[in-house]
Amino acid sequence: MRRRLTILGLAVASSAGLALLAPAATAAPAPLPGTVSSGKMKLTVRAAPTAASAAVGLLRNGAKLALVCSVAGPRTKGKVRTTDRWDRLAGGGHVSDAYVSRRKAPPSCPTPVVTPTPSPTVPLSPTPTPVIVPPTGAVAVGTWVAPVPGKGTSGFRTVSRPTHDGIDIMAARETPIRATAAGTVITVVCNTSGPSCDVDGSPGIKGCGWYVEIHHAGDITTRYCHMIRRPDVTVGQQVTAGQTIGSVGTSGNSSGPHLHFEVHFGRPATRLNAIDPVPFMRTAGAPVA
Repeated sequence: MRRRLTILGLAVASSAGLALLAPAATAAPAPLPGTVSSGKMKLTVRAAPTAASAAVGLLRNGAKLALVCSVAGPRTKGKVRTTDRWDRLAGGGHVSDAYVSRRKAPPSCPTPVVTPTPSPTVPLSPTPTPVIVPPTGAVAVGTWVAPVPGKGTSGFRTVSRPTHDGIDIMAARETPIRATAAGTVITVVCNTSGPSCDVDGSPGIKGCGWYVEIHHAGDITTRYCHMIRRPDVTVGQQVTAGQTIGSVGTSGNSSGPHLHFEVHFGRPATRLNAIDPVPFMRTAGAPVA
């Protein structure tokens, strides 16, 4: 009997020893500290790691961050670095790593497991997007200049943005916006679904913000959107090529300071008479791309 108890005791001790040697569950790595370095503008927190994703918040310059991991996305040139990495925050959302100061790069986010979605038994017929053919025959008359320094970054009616009837030109806040040619101011409007055009907009807000339209010789109309405050001109005012009409901002449907610039062949300016500003401004001697 004593021998049996000894054997059982050894078995229990052996089992306990194995339990102690078993590896512990791997804990998730602690978030890494970071700081927003965005200068005078606020850094947008997005629902997904792309600049086109919905904005879910804004962070001031100097705000402290808890970085969980990073994922590849669109390449961005920011205040700190040029990179395609987007940082996932502990509180949710993503920010471009181009605007984050940190001592150590966060690890790559784990690849999500995607469950295949079965094909529907009945094929769906998507509503086709109407194709709008830009009018032809627009000719620049007189002297033309670029509205702001810089090159267009978001093109005219691209595959990803088929309703984008102009181009976006990145420029710093308060950069003077110039009339591209002599003409008559026909529109000065605050256009936003937000509370005011005198505050920063966001991708979740609709509208062009503070904007101006000028009618030029040759029946050309130009539009300048997202100004930081009420424009410097009034309806009916005559302007010359290169005259300051307002300042760059981010009012209305905007994720950061830039000028949305449109060219139309006709008046009033509509989707049906919008033309690509890039080739038109090139032939006018004032390239914007």
